[in-house]
Amino acid sequence: MTQPATEAPAVRRPVPPGRRTGRTGLTVTLLVLTALLVVSVTAGLAIGSVQVPPGQVWGILTHALGAGWTEPDWSGARETIVLDVRAPRVLLGVVTGAGLAVVGTALQALVRNPLAEPYLLGVSSGASLGAVSVIVFGVSVFGPVSLSAAAFLGALGALLLVYATARTGGRITSVRLVLSGVAIAAVLTALLDLLLLTTDRGNEARAVLAWTLGGLGGVNWDTLWLPSLATLLGVGVLMVQSRNLNLLLAGEEAATTMGLDVARFRARMFVLVSLVTGVLVAAAGPIGFVGLMLPHIVRLFVGGDHRRVLPTAALGGAVFLVWADVAARTIAAPMEVPVGVLTALCGGPFFLWLMRRDARRSTDRGVG
Repeated sequence: MTQPATEAPAVRRPVPPGRRTGRTGLTVTLLVLTALLVVSVTAGLAIGSVQVPPGQVWGILTHALGAGWTEPDWSGARETIVLDVRAPRVLLGVVTGAGLAVVGTALQALVRNPLAEPYLLGVSSGASLGAVSVIVFGVSVFGPVSLSAAAFLGALGALLLVYATARTGGRITSVRLVLSGVAIAAVLTALLDLLLLTTDRGNEARAVLAWTLGGLGGVNWDTLWLPSLATLLGVGVLMVQSRNLNLLLAGEEAATTMGLDVARFRARMFVLVSLVTGVLVAAAGPIGFVGLMLPHIVRLFVGGDHRRVLPTAALGGAVFLVWADVAARTIAAPMEVPVGVLTALCGGPFFLWLMRRDARRSTDRGVG
């Protein structure tokens, strides 16, 4: 009697990065982060030298929007604090955190390096030098956006210089990229310090020096539109280009085989990344390590697919920076700690952990 043929074992297809969580898992993650962002914004508006109850915060906001669900039971001073002092600052924290996290995600894909980040690669230093040059020399060629335009040009120049230096000799390695970024950032920072020391406007120099530590306190409703627009543009364009960013993770040859013009795509993305970074640095100063930490953290939850990483990183970066600013305002009250100092205190150990992990993986693969 003939034995029935046994079925061949099914071959499991490899699961693309980021599909591990499934659509439901991604939706839950985004909903949780959105709820956290609402809580964070409420805390940012309520906490400070003058405490405002959360119920009053939302009463003030809805009343300002014309909803008028509750009768005003707050003073005019509290309304001014929430609407004119804290609200622009909190919203700048949201757009800056989201923008830096998304830019860091894109840079890590564009140069195929997990340590890539605007601050570490000297992009923020280039933007700072461009912005400070406009302040010191009083240049106003582009009118009210001259500061952001100069920061964009400085960021783009620094990024191209770091990339060209790290690529000398062929393949870009993590160590070479970081060393190039550190070296060029050191030169740009030295030029910035020289500029501040030689300027005749002492009071202005002190204000600029404080700005170089990073902070969200110098914003108002009239200047908030530009960083908001830059972040929306960056997130929107990068979401559209998420498939191409995924292709780059497979390597330049594989991406070219799939029909991507790598050189042209990378050049366009470098311009976009520099534009977003320059505008955000002009608004908030150089705030480091947000673009390094958040992409790695969110990949633990949603995988490596940029269609999932980018929106998750944007929400996570917004939540992180809002809370960092709350801590900056309260940790040493009445004195305010620059928010860039706090992000560096978080990001420094995280960077060392990434370096150690990268070295351990290289050793496991037998790479010297």
